[in-house]
Amino acid sequence: MTRDRRDDGRRKRKPERLSDTLSAFLQQTGLGARIEQATVVPEWASLVGDQIAQVTEPLSVSRDGTLFVAVKTNSWMTELSLMEPQLLTALNGKAGRTKVVKIHWRLQRS
Repeated sequence: MTRDRRDDGRRKRKPERLSDTLSAFLQQTGLGARIEQATVVPEWASLVGDQIAQVTEPLSVSRDGTLFVAVKTNSWMTELSLMEPQLLTALNGKAGRTKVVKIHWRLQRS
């Protein structure tokens, strides 16, 4: 018996790097694009600025590209809804990232 065969006759596969296997899985399932899209959540403060970041908290991104954001006050929610086109431009500035298409503002519960 040769060294590259198992006892049951099947060929042994060479070990693969976990990062390569995970990357292939994410690409095949389409999850890679969703993960990239969701990076707007941890990058929120750098994308929208400190003033907005202090009164908001990004929560999640839905499958359809809606970003859910909690806002501290109604007045800020009104102001931010008027700024939504500019905020979407800032959020979608990174090339290759699946776009956020809408922001859903929610009043933050204390």
